[in-house]
Amino acid sequence: MAELVLNARPRKITGKQVKALRRQGWIPAVLYGRHIQPRTIQVEGKEFQRVMALARGGTRLITLQVDGETHLALIREVQREPIRREILHVDFQAVELTEKIRVEVPVVFVGASPAVERGEGILVHGLTHVEIECLPKDLIEAITVDLGRLDRVDAAIYVRDLQVPPGIMVVSDPDELIVLVTAPAAEVLEEAALPAEMPEVEVIGRGKKVEEEEEEEG
Repeated sequence: MAELVLNARPRKITGKQVKALRRQGWIPAVLYGRHIQPRTIQVEGKEFQRVMALARGGTRLITLQVDGETHLALIREVQREPIRREILHVDFQAVELTEKIRVEVPVVFVGASPAVERGEGILVHGLTHVEIECLPKDLIEAITVDLGRLDRVDAAIYVRDLQVPPGIMVVSDPDELIVLVTAPAAEVLEEAALPAEMPEVEVIGRGKKVEEEEEEEG
């Protein structure tokens, strides 16, 4: 796999002045790690977005070059403006090849469930990402889940069932659901159908709440 290289510059501008930096096409960032002092840096916006797309979020290592120094790093956090979704700030974590890291990786589904193909059930998805621990050299971009294992209604795959390469340890809760085959919604509703004659139900406290709202409006 090709090395991902991203050039960065030391950054002296901080606080509200970073707005001018962004207008010039730069993204303010910080580089931190267990064995380095935190450093304020800046990366060129278009170049960062290209590298981020190839890095698939934070699941690939980046060679970050800063002022003649080279750091192996992960993208740890990307802050965005909530409306326009423009990138406001990036956190990079420097890593050591001999020290384990924890990273969230996506779950990718392949194949098809025989039970779903036969029309016996539908898929219900649980977690979309799980957390793994490994050395940087063993980092994977995703965990593949074969839906072909789901051959009946109520068949499920949990975190504990995930198959990962040697050197990878899944640290997410083993009892968390990944995917489940359940009965179609119409069948579930039919089984849970209410009796023809419904008993009258008293709603306690509702009148009081309405009165309070009316008083507030008045």
